[in-house]
Amino acid sequence: MTNKLETTALGGVPTGLYIGGSWRAAESERLLPVEDPSTGNVLVEIADASPADGMAALDAAVEAQESWGVTPPRERGEILRRAFETIMERIDELALVLTLEMGKPLGESRGEIAYAAEFVRWYGEEAVRINGRYTVSPNGSGRILTMKEPVGPCLFITPWNFPLAMGTRKIGPAIAAGCTMVVKPAKQTPLSMLLFAAILEECGLPPGVCNVVTTSNSGAVMEPLIRDGRARKLSFTGSTPVGRKLAEQAAGGLLRTSMELGGNAPFVVFADADLDAAVEGAMIAKMRNMGESCVAANRFLVETPVAAEFAGRLAERMAALVVGRGTEEGVDVGPIIDSPSREFIHGLVQDARSRGASVLTGGDVPEGPGWFYPPTVLCEIHPEARIVDEEVFGPVAPVLTFDGLDEAVAMANDTPFGLGAYVYTRDLARALSATERLEVGMVGLNRGLVSNPAAPFGGVKQSGLGREGGPEGLEEYLTTKYVAIEV
Repeated sequence: MTNKLETTALGGVPTGLYIGGSWRAAESERLLPVEDPSTGNVLVEIADASPADGMAALDAAVEAQESWGVTPPRERGEILRRAFETIMERIDELALVLTLEMGKPLGESRGEIAYAAEFVRWYGEEAVRINGRYTVSPNGSGRILTMKEPVGPCLFITPWNFPLAMGTRKIGPAIAAGCTMVVKPAKQTPLSMLLFAAILEECGLPPGVCNVVTTSNSGAVMEPLIRDGRARKLSFTGSTPVGRKLAEQAAGGLLRTSMELGGNAPFVVFADADLDAAVEGAMIAKMRNMGESCVAANRFLVETPVAAEFAGRLAERMAALVVGRGTEEGVDVGPIIDSPSREFIHGLVQDARSRGASVLTGGDVPEGPGWFYPPTVLCEIHPEARIVDEEVFGPVAPVLTFDGLDEAVAMANDTPFGLGAYVYTRDLARALSATERLEVGMVGLNRGLVSNPAAPFGGVKQSGLGREGGPEGLEEYLTTKYVAIEV
């Protein structure tokens, strides 16, 4: 049940679609219930957009593109600066709403809000640093001038696990570059994005620049926009199967795409590693966001001489975590996002058990309301267990063993995914060799956290296309025009 503070916070959330600078009901007047994953109860009902609503949002973005694209960079940057300041002023309100809709503990929610705000601040500062170049042509008879221009109207589909940060990671650079957009947040967690749209409106973002449509049927609403031909960019964060389908839809209009998709991150611990640091890093890499993260450590590959000690110490730390509703004092681990996700996680654990895995802690579904799952550590994993190949997306840590650098790299790369990896060793040569040979887009070397607004986030293989964050993330929203000058 929600208390008075929670009810007040939810009362401040807009419940309509944000299209063309105004809040409106869905065309069909349908409503989308948003549930609290810790209880299963409905928190609030919001507008459930139809395909016609989605097209109206794209119309608004297209109409606003020309004027927004020539808005002075300083003005765009100042809007983002004000938005950053407003987010930080309201961090407690935003964190409470985020916890209610997604389930993570309040401390983690505050961390996400601050992380989301940093994307807004970073790209607010970068808006005035969009530059071209002027050079003499090689034969000296002409000049080469290049200029950067906004790509144009963008379509954003954001996930439920970091509903605000994954939104600002796209919206921040788009605003800085001069692009308009249609944002479709996940149906499980739309409330924080609606609050952010209200903040942008308050901070002076012109009508039509950022349009937000919430819907229970993403495919029906977004596919017509992707195929329409007027949008010029699609950015998606989510699963690889959905990303593949969206890429096929985008191919017809040759939309520029950036996709941050699934992962199967190895956490590699060599025998010479500082085990205290490795266990601490493992807790961050595994349990940040309850393990519901694309860069969460999915497979713990530990060199045989230290595997038993590492697994035992990790299990001890995991067993000490407090599981409960995210709004409660002292809770470390909130619920899984929904029932199907919990069933999938438990299915991976049960499959590993059936193949001989030992459970050092956790592994059982608790009774009672909500979609909770205990922090779990498994060892003696059969190489054909599903959890070796499939992204668990939850608080489960399977520990496997290896002998030597070559086997560690081979095991780590034995996956179609290549988003992130973690390596713990005190040997510099081994560290450099491992990081160079790992087929991933990001490596945490002796640290369990890679995310940083100033750094490029993204993967290789089936983990996606393009980069988000850092200067590279801004380039995703810019196109280069070349002017040949006769001298």
